[in-house]
Order: sequence, then C-alpha cells, then structure tokens
Amino acid sequence: MSKINLPETAQTFPQAWTSRIVGRAAGANVKVLRMDDGAYPDESHDFDEALLVIEGCMRLDLQGQVTEVQAGEVFIVPAGVPHAVAPGSHGTLVIIDQ
Repeated sequence: MSKINLPETAQTFPQAWTSRIVGRAAGANVKVLRMDDGAYPDESHDFDEALLVIEGCMRLDLQGQVTEVQAGEVFIVPAGVPHAVAPGSHGTLVIIDQ
C-alpha cells in the first residue's frame, strides 16, 4: 500500500485533460488529471463514471446544461449520458470508472 498526492501527481503530467490510472479499487480504475481552462469534448460511456473534484471547479456540460462541481463534490454520470466539460474548468479531477 502507498499513498498518492493527487494534486502533485496531476501537476507532473505534460498535458491537461490526459488522465492516468493511479490505482484500482473494488474493480474500478482510479484516474487523476489536471484541468485547465479549456473545454473537453462530448463523450459517453457504457458504464457509470464518478467525477470527483479535488481542487478547483469543473464545469460539467450535460446536453447544454452546465453544472459547476466544486472541490470536495462528486458527480456521477450514468452510463450512456453524453457529457462534456465547458471552458473555465480548472484544478484536479479524479475519475472512477471501469
């Protein structure tokens, strides 16, 4: 077992919006990434996805409705739901998925 400083890890990545798996728990991937002010395009998955903001704010766009997810908050996107990230998001994001 080891501990991982998620914000420090995300800062070492050369590009924003590029996630890396930092571990697995209960069969799920635990990923971290660095958000910058740019947008991330629409995507959907065949599994639920938990988006946990560690630092900053993610502006999650669900079919034109933008919801701000603040540090310490998690948003669970159900399988099959298209989602994107609107401009102005910044900080550290943890993604828990399959």
